[in-house]
Amino acid sequence: MPAVELSAGAIHYEKSGPPDGRPVVFVHGYAMGHALWRPLSERLAARGFLCLAPTWPLGAHTEPMGEGAELTVEGVAAMAGELLDALGLEDVVVVGNDTGGAIAQILATTTPGRLGALALTSCDAFEHFPPPVLKPLIAAAKFAPAFQAALQPLRTRLGRKRAYGALAHADIDDLAAEWVKPALADRRIRGDLRRFTGSLNRQSTERAAARLAQFRQPALIAWSADDDFFPVEDGQRLAAVLPNSRFEIIEHAKTFSMIDQPDTLAEATAAFARTRTVERAA
Repeated sequence: MPAVELSAGAIHYEKSGPPDGRPVVFVHGYAMGHALWRPLSERLAARGFLCLAPTWPLGAHTEPMGEGAELTVEGVAAMAGELLDALGLEDVVVVGNDTGGAIAQILATTTPGRLGALALTSCDAFEHFPPPVLKPLIAAAKFAPAFQAALQPLRTRLGRKRAYGALAHADIDDLAAEWVKPALADRRIRGDLRRFTGSLNRQSTERAAARLAQFRQPALIAWSADDDFFPVEDGQRLAAVLPNSRFEIIEHAKTFSMIDQPDTLAEATAAFARTRTVERAA
């Protein structure tokens, strides 16, 4: 898997699709990795898009970040911008989900220069951040031993089901087991995740929301109909704030619409991204 060396450390990413395709860069959520996007990226690559799915330093990364890395949602958004710069990507479609949607919003409202479009699937937004499910981990993040203890249930299938099971209709335990392995096995990765967890606060998404009206590029809000964590009303609010947006409901999908309904999400994303390409060509 290729990697790009950023000022904070190495970011590994999965790449697919033609080199001359319009770039699509994915941002996953908390304690997740690049494999989340594979069903979607494979379909978009087959439609001619250049897809890059990094594993951001949110706990599933396999190489620890540098000691001075800013492991906050703002810091990871800055890493995303630096990655786009390092790879020389232009007219990028950034796609976010879960915590990654909050990161994508911050990227779009702080360093949008390389973005051609923004696509948000079910994600954190406005005052609804961090999600209540993370409150015990946020409290435990104050002390390394407590945080280590709080992660231990993730060694079991039952523990992973409690943490991840409501995110998809499909069984995603294989993915979850892969994602939790680095933080459980490596104290440095666990330390990165603890620093990120302890930094989470509502002001991050509220600040981004206050600036979203400044993002004039096209935006797709593709919200899951069956989401247990992110209310449809937040998706509608995002669409109302973004001045050049369209709102779509992904039926029969929970938070991970790219897992539950990859064909539907791929078609919506491809149609959205192609429209922008045609407009630019005209």
